[in-house]
Amino acid sequence: MDYKLDHGSSVPLHVQAEEFIRELIRQDEYRKGKLLPNEVELSRKLSVSRNTLRQAIGKLVTEGLLVRKKGYGTTVASQNVMSNARNWKSFTQEMSSQGIKVQNFELHISRKPAPEEALVFFNIKAPANLLCLERLRGKPGLPFVYFISYFNSSVPMTVEDDMSLPLYDILEKKYGIFVKTSKEQVFARGANAVMAEKLGISEGDPILVRKRFVLDRNDVPIEYNIGYYRADSFTYTIEFTND
Repeated sequence: MDYKLDHGSSVPLHVQAEEFIRELIRQDEYRKGKLLPNEVELSRKLSVSRNTLRQAIGKLVTEGLLVRKKGYGTTVASQNVMSNARNWKSFTQEMSSQGIKVQNFELHISRKPAPEEALVFFNIKAPANLLCLERLRGKPGLPFVYFISYFNSSVPMTVEDDMSLPLYDILEKKYGIFVKTSKEQVFARGANAVMAEKLGISEGDPILVRKRFVLDRNDVPIEYNIGYYRADSFTYTIEFTND
């Protein structure tokens, strides 16, 4: 590519640099993970200051097109997985609708003391050990979400169930439980050390936390689920209609 900007143009240099980088990262080599040239090299080739270059790169990081990691470099962000608040689906269904094959990187099932919020949702008055399913999931080669699910004590699943199968298929086909409603909360926070290690990011990097309160056709609480998503790999969309 031609590494020349027009210093006589009325278009600010940081905007020209931003457009140049947009073109650069469309190349296959960068989309496949190649590091962008470092700031010193790139600012020299473009004949702009490092501050100007940082302004351009910062804009693309904010848009989610680039990922910048201290001590490593800048790369093109992985294509985000989409989820729509209007059409609720299971994780496997969400991924399948986008042509993404789901991979389980970790799977743990046990009985654990349930958090207070889960007990309130299930209307359980005293502390209780509930069936807990934990899964590190994503697309091949990229784990991007860690799920923790607790189940109402009325749900007859056990630690002997094959949790490598789609969860809601197990509930429907084996136990006749049909989930219908998911009430959700979505918020951002910094990753703690444990979650950062699981998701392959740095401690303090932003993650998206998604809580699900799942009920069946009779509005019986079934599942309390928390998903911790890599912010650079997941987009949550919301659609509103003005009647």
